[in-house]
Amino acid sequence: MRFDILTLFPEAFESFKKTSIIGRAVEAGLIEINLFDIRDFTDNKHKKVDDVPYGGGAGMVMMCQPLFESINHVKNLLKDEAPVVFLTAHGTTFNQEIAEKFSHAEKTPNRIILLCGHYEGIDQRIRDHLVDLEISLGSFVLTGGELPAQIFVDAVSRLIPGVIGKAESHQEESFSQKLGRETTEYPHYTRPEIFNDWKVPEVLLSGHHANIEKWREEQCGRLEK
Repeated sequence: MRFDILTLFPEAFESFKKTSIIGRAVEAGLIEINLFDIRDFTDNKHKKVDDVPYGGGAGMVMMCQPLFESINHVKNLLKDEAPVVFLTAHGTTFNQEIAEKFSHAEKTPNRIILLCGHYEGIDQRIRDHLVDLEISLGSFVLTGGELPAQIFVDAVSRLIPGVIGKAESHQEESFSQKLGRETTEYPHYTRPEIFNDWKVPEVLLSGHHANIEKWREEQCGRLEK
């Protein structure tokens, strides 16, 4: 899976793409993360990418020209139908089901273009004509799209075969289809059996798989709506 990320702050991803499971997945060639600085595509000598909004108001808005040029440049790098995903509070709330959909290369393009906004947002004309999908992390506002982009990449990448080892690790976890989309995973315990007089539940030590499965099912949480 290839992630092409358009951002004003490519340095925000340097540690992310080298660390832990994501770093190992990049090393193994299971995922590819490419960064593109939107400022490199501006047509003015001062590398200006934002301007005041028409109609007045506080804040600045990212301009059409550098966004248009950067998106078209990245789209034309390959002859595919890679979707342009804009990370914005206005978008569809991201969830496990969306992550699963994007992780299945046989059902979706093997490349995703992520657009990170900043300031008050981006010119609406770019959203209307060049963005295929808008994704939100929830009902709150961040300073930019870099953190949401990292979360998107992480959630999708860990579902790609080989990234986290055993496929069972993500087939039976919070919000998975197997446990139920509105269900969080059961508690986990490991050695030692007793710590500070806190004991592991007896059923998990019993070796009785049917009873363990029943206990785990009972312990799964249900989200309140």
